Amino acid sequence: YKAKDGLCRYDPAARAATCSKYILLPSGNETYLQDAVAKIGPVSVAINANQPTFFLYKRGVYNDAKCTNQHLNHAVLVVGYGKENGMDYWLVKNSWGINFGLEGYIKIARNQGNRCGIASYCSYPLI
Repeated sequence: YKAKDGLCRYDPAARAATCSKYILLPSGNETYLQDAVAKIGPVSVAINANQPTFFLYKRGVYNDAKCTNQHLNHAVLVVGYGKENGMDYWLVKNSWGINFGLEGYIKIARNQGNRCGIASYCSYPLI
């Protein structure tokens, strides 16, 4: 990377929306998170991404018991939820590119005691 000066092309008249404030969901409650994803849309969350199994994820529902709700260190986006082979999951968009997991996504176990702290710190904007 090499920094260089350039012209800022931001045009306030061309913006599509303005964020007036954000809503913070009650901590640790997966039901509130599910409701927000269903009724509002994608929700930003903080998760614990410390486990090597997280980095190596490729398929299925991620449900490592060592991935606790402590040490939240990574921001991701919950974009949906579902069930696979009888296991509830959150569909999560990661920021590490398409080579991570399922073309940039991971399915994290849902209703498993707040796996990876996924419902610990959740917010969405009011536009």
